[in-house]
Amino acid sequence: MKLSSKTQALHDLIVPAVQACDVELWGLEFLPQGKRSLLRIYIDKDVEANAEPIMNEDGEVELGRGIGVQDCVRVTQQVGAILDVHDPISGEYALEVSSPGWDRPFFELKQMQAYIGQQVALRLIAAVDNRRKFQAKLVSVDLENEMIQVEVEKQQVLDIDSNNIDKANLIFQD
Repeated sequence: MKLSSKTQALHDLIVPAVQACDVELWGLEFLPQGKRSLLRIYIDKDVEANAEPIMNEDGEVELGRGIGVQDCVRVTQQVGAILDVHDPISGEYALEVSSPGWDRPFFELKQMQAYIGQQVALRLIAAVDNRRKFQAKLVSVDLENEMIQVEVEKQQVLDIDSNNIDKANLIFQD
C-alpha cells in the first residue's frame, strides 16, 4: 500500500488545502492517461450521530452526515488553486473530489482497523495461496508488523504483508 513518488508528492502538497476545508484526506489516486491525467481525491469526515440539523450555504439541511456536495466543492476549489500555483502535473488533467463511498478504497493500513470483521476485496502484487485477487473477511490488522489477516473460504486464514497489497477496498453489504 505504498504510494509512488509522484503520488506521494501530490499527497504532501494537497494535505494542507484539504485540512483547511475541515475534512480529512482519505486518499488519492493519480492516473496518468496520455495527454490527460486524472487526479482523484477522496475526502472524509466523522459522522456526528447526535448533531443538530443545520442549513448549509445552499439551503440544504445537513444531519451531521459525512461528506456532502459542498465539502467536495470547497476541496476542489482549494486544491485547484494549489495545483495552479505549484503546477506539479505536466499537461492537462482532470480533478475529481468525492467521498470514499460504501465500497471505500483503503490507502493506509490503519484505515482498515475500523472494518475488522467485514468483507474486503484485495488485489495483490505477488500471489498468496496461488491467488492474486480475492474477497475475504478482514480478521486482524497488525500495524507494527504491517500485516493483515483475512479469512477466505473454508475458514482458511491467510497472513498478508501490507507491502504486497496493490489495491484493497471494502465490500458493501446490507
